[in-house]
Amino acid sequence: MAVRDPYGEELESLLASSMEDPETASTSYGIRSSNGASLRGRHQSSDEELLDSVMAREQHLDTSAGFANKNMESDRFQGSNIMDTLEDLPPGIGQYEDFHTIDWLRDVARDRTRHRQVIKKKQDGFIESVKGAHDAWSGWMCVLLVGLATGSLAGIIDIGASWLSDIKEGICRDAFWLNKEQCCWSANDTNIEEASCSQWYTWAKMMGVSSDGGSYITSYIFYILWGCMFALMAAMFVRVFAPYACGSGIPEIKTILSGFIIRGYLGKWTLLTKSIGMMLSVASGLSLGKEGPYVHVACCWGNIFSYLFPKYGSNEAKKREVLSAASAAGVSVAFGAPIGGVLFSLEEVSYYFPLKTLWRSFFCALAAAFVLRSINPFGNDHLVMFYIEYNEPWYLQELIPFVLIGALGGLYGSLFIHMNLKWCRYRKSTSLGKYPIIEVLVVAFITTLLSFPNPYTRMNTSEMIRQLVSRCGPEDNTDLCGYQRNFTDPQAYTSNAPVGEGVRRALWQLFLAMVFKGIITIFTFGMKVPSGLFIPSMAVGAIMGRIIGIGMEQLVLAYADSPVFKNMCQGGCMVTPGLYAMVGAAAALGGVTRMTVSLVVIMFELTGGLQYIVPLMLAVLASKWVGDALGRQGIYDAHIRLNGYPYLDNKEEFTHTTIAADVMRPRCWRYGLEVRNDPPLCVITQETMTLEQMENLLKDTEHNGFPVVVSMESQYLVGFVTRRDLQLAIANARKNIDGVVSDSIVYFTSQVPSNIPGPTPLKLRRILDLAPVTITDQTPMETVVEMFRKLGLRQTLVTVNGRLLGIITKKDVLRHIVQLQNQDPDSILFN
Repeated sequence: MAVRDPYGEELESLLASSMEDPETASTSYGIRSSNGASLRGRHQSSDEELLDSVMAREQHLDTSAGFANKNMESDRFQGSNIMDTLEDLPPGIGQYEDFHTIDWLRDVARDRTRHRQVIKKKQDGFIESVKGAHDAWSGWMCVLLVGLATGSLAGIIDIGASWLSDIKEGICRDAFWLNKEQCCWSANDTNIEEASCSQWYTWAKMMGVSSDGGSYITSYIFYILWGCMFALMAAMFVRVFAPYACGSGIPEIKTILSGFIIRGYLGKWTLLTKSIGMMLSVASGLSLGKEGPYVHVACCWGNIFSYLFPKYGSNEAKKREVLSAASAAGVSVAFGAPIGGVLFSLEEVSYYFPLKTLWRSFFCALAAAFVLRSINPFGNDHLVMFYIEYNEPWYLQELIPFVLIGALGGLYGSLFIHMNLKWCRYRKSTSLGKYPIIEVLVVAFITTLLSFPNPYTRMNTSEMIRQLVSRCGPEDNTDLCGYQRNFTDPQAYTSNAPVGEGVRRALWQLFLAMVFKGIITIFTFGMKVPSGLFIPSMAVGAIMGRIIGIGMEQLVLAYADSPVFKNMCQGGCMVTPGLYAMVGAAAALGGVTRMTVSLVVIMFELTGGLQYIVPLMLAVLASKWVGDALGRQGIYDAHIRLNGYPYLDNKEEFTHTTIAADVMRPRCWRYGLEVRNDPPLCVITQETMTLEQMENLLKDTEHNGFPVVVSMESQYLVGFVTRRDLQLAIANARKNIDGVVSDSIVYFTSQVPSNIPGPTPLKLRRILDLAPVTITDQTPMETVVEMFRKLGLRQTLVTVNGRLLGIITKKDVLRHIVQLQNQDPDSILFN
């Protein structure tokens, strides 16, 4: 059988040592399919672009390369011109298209070159010194603005969401802009119950309904109507103004911080729509929170303010330093936890987190928390959301229920992730996904219909968690604190008592609330409204923990004289059910998100319970272990995989024994046989192609970059040029250079012969990456994967003895990984 060998006669012997299963082959973006059809169209990911690494290394190529090694560095970096025959850099050179991945190496090198120029110019005078100082502190100024803006907007959102939530119940007669609590304060009513708050008018009272049955039914109807209307408005805002404003945003933020470009996802319209939609969706009563979307909102501010500083606005890698700091500010204002926000950005969100980004993230989170504290949206003079005032000790015997709570949290997290992904896949694969507004309305109607009868699901979820983590004192008259106590006894405050009828009723209502919240959140998370997952998950865990805590409390009380509990009942049996609720909230949230260190810090910042770090750590670890045993992916990583985002997780290990030849494109030859019909790579020669041939190549292909070789016969690699840079350079040359026509020869060499016959040649060497990252075909894929993770590569070129064999793109690596996991490789697409 004849073997087509465009790379030279040595190719068969070079590749004969590699094995390939043709069933595992996948097509990369840089290559056209076997029938020549474009696989992706305009929205190709730059995971498939070919790398422009500017960390230059001298390459000793064939003598026909036509340039001298001693001139490579000077030709590459002299001046700011992109072409020798042009005076200015063509606009857009070095930038990225939508749905492309950034080149970390090139952007970092560009910033270092820019920084060296700034340092050099500081010696030219006072003005240049001022510019240098501005460049030095611009990073701190940028994150300061992000923190101030995030804190201010968070205060507005908190106040607006609280007011809209209370609108479902009634309105303040004399000041409609006040929520229920503020309305009662204005009337000097210390109790905000309906009977004692004269200024607050329920909708039944506004309608003139006075009977108990009629009042209940009227309030029920208005609760459903307001909830459905708020949900409809949130969905309409997202659908009309900014489709990217839906969901949590954290999976997309993780993907963006890993280097992916999604134009408009961090824009001003997304910011505005997300902010308004958060207030409406939370006020609607849907089982979601606004804490996760705060990360998206803060990153929108980071993206907007970065354009005020060219150092960050024009460099995508540097911009991600600002976005990492912004994500820390988002968690800081979401929970009043600035330290936890920094750790959340480091552990869960950021892909690239140098030490200076840690400092700036801390500063940004501090600024955001300070502004939010100044606004005081909760009205309690505390930055924390669920402030606790008790300081009771915990005992070693309680470690067993703490571990049990952690295990249950991990079990719940795995079950939730599995069911939510199953529902999201069903939504994507059926006609349900075509009617997102109807879906939102149906879920909102069911949620409000079933929430109103239960007081714990009717109230704001944050308020419910606040009640669950608090302790029962003499002043509490709720069912949850309806113990049979004699408060005339001096020991009554610290001694437990048998549960009364109120507690039994509350426990039954809490159990129903836990089941309802756990189920309805499965269908709510992922809808086309701004929706977070932190608060609903914490609510389920807090209910579970409070129930177990009350059970433990009664167990200790029943066996107070037992040697097991004797040390806990000296001067009153000391068990704090609120602590169990706190631990349960951390366990459930850890099971869903798989956070560890940052979650513990967030929890003790949330509650102020610094002395309860050990129980929290134990429960979170148990939750993590159980969750990982049932499925290693957290909810955000699972949604990244579900949506097909090109995200290469640096936490996973590659344990297979494949080599680069098994993954590279094209893979056409094994043992002298043509096993696939993959087309050869489209390459550019360094000094023989005309401008017309180059333009036809761009027209006929959709590759995102082209290797440059010495000649079609030798295939010795010279460098690499991206499609975008080539298009911009050619367009600029035709517009600004006289004599450049279709027959002009395009040169990628350092020197052009002076006696060339014909039209003016075009020299494009300055857009050429002379040192692309290369590997051999025998490189283990374990090494290749680590290169993609730690260097942030978009692709690498495969060579043997300086000759080009193929390429491996980021998407090829991702597809190879999912193939080895017996999954569909075509799922690695941007949906």
